[in-house]
Amino acid sequence: MEEKVNQIKEEALKEISNAKAMQELENARIKYLGKKGALTEILKMMGGLSPEERPVLGSIVNKAKSELEVAIQEKEEILEKEELAKKLESEKIDVSLPASKITRGSKHPLTRVIEEIEDLFVSMGYDVVSGPELETDEYCFERLNLPKGHPARDMQDSFYISPEYLLRAQTSAVQARAMMANEEKSPIRIIVPGKTYRREDDATHSHQFNQVEGLVIDKNISFADLKGTLEIFMRHMLGENTNLRFRPSYFPFTEPSYEVDVSCFKCGGKGCNLCKQTGWIELLGSGIVHPNVLRMNGYDPDIYSGFAFGTGLDRLAMFKYGITDIRLLYGNDVRFLNQFDRKD
Repeated sequence: MEEKVNQIKEEALKEISNAKAMQELENARIKYLGKKGALTEILKMMGGLSPEERPVLGSIVNKAKSELEVAIQEKEEILEKEELAKKLESEKIDVSLPASKITRGSKHPLTRVIEEIEDLFVSMGYDVVSGPELETDEYCFERLNLPKGHPARDMQDSFYISPEYLLRAQTSAVQARAMMANEEKSPIRIIVPGKTYRREDDATHSHQFNQVEGLVIDKNISFADLKGTLEIFMRHMLGENTNLRFRPSYFPFTEPSYEVDVSCFKCGGKGCNLCKQTGWIELLGSGIVHPNVLRMNGYDPDIYSGFAFGTGLDRLAMFKYGITDIRLLYGNDVRFLNQFDRKD
C-alpha cells in the first residue's frame, strides 16, 4: 500500500510540475486531493485494515498530501508571476496621458445651513451642544413642563420605543440636559442642532427632520434680547432686508410664547404664491423660558430668566435654496446634489 501511495505521489508531482496554467494546476489538485481524488480513495480503504495498520497508512497518506499541497502552492506562485510578466510585456501604459478625472463632491444643503448657523452663533458667544436621539420621556417632555397626559403632547405624534423611551420629537430635550448638567447653575448660551423624529411624511414634512434650538439663561434676560438675536439670525440667513413679526402663541415650555414670521424673501412682502399672498412666512417658535422649566431644572426663576427659540433646518434650507419638496433633501439624487457643487 505504501508503494502505491508513493507511486500516486510521484505521478502527481510530475503533473503539478508540468502544469502550464492555473486551470491545469487546479485539475491536478482535484485529481489527487479532491473528494474523489486518488489519495482520498486510499483513505476510504482504511476500513478494511487492522487497527494496527490504519494509523500507519493514515500517516503515509497525510505526509504525501502535505507534500503535494506544498508543491501546488509553490507552482501557483510561479504561474502567477509568469502571468503578471506576460501582462506587463503585452500591456503598454502611456504615463504622459492625462489622468482620469475624479468627480468632485459637494456639501449637502443641510450641512451648509448647519455650518453657517453654527459659525454665526459661535461668533456671538454660544456653545454648540448635542444629545441622544433616543431620549427619555422625562427629558423630552416632563422637564419641559409637559407632564404625562398633557394635551399639548398630541401636537407631537412621536415614535415610542417603550413607555419611557422615544425618538426625540424635539431637540429641546438637550436644553433640559444642559441645564441639569450645569451644576454651578451659571449662565447658559447654547444652540442645539440635530435630528428629530415625528410621524409625518409629505412634501413639506418628513418623519425625520432637523432642528436647531437656542437657549439663553442669565440674569435680566428680556424679550428685547430674544428679538434682537432672532433679527441677527434671520437677516444673516435670508438677507439684510428681512423683517420679523411676532405673534402670540402657546408652547408649554415658554411664557409668553411667540410664533415668528419673516417677510417673504421672494416678493419682499408684497404677496406671492410662496407666502400665499400674505407677505409673511412662518419660520420659528420662540418665547421666554417658563418659570416651571427653570425651577424643574435647578434654576431659581426669581434670579434667572431666559429665552428659547427653535426652527426647522430643513424648512430653512428649502427657503434659502428654493427647494420645493423636503423629500429631495433625503433622496440622495446626484442630479439634485450637483446643484450645490460650488467652492466655499
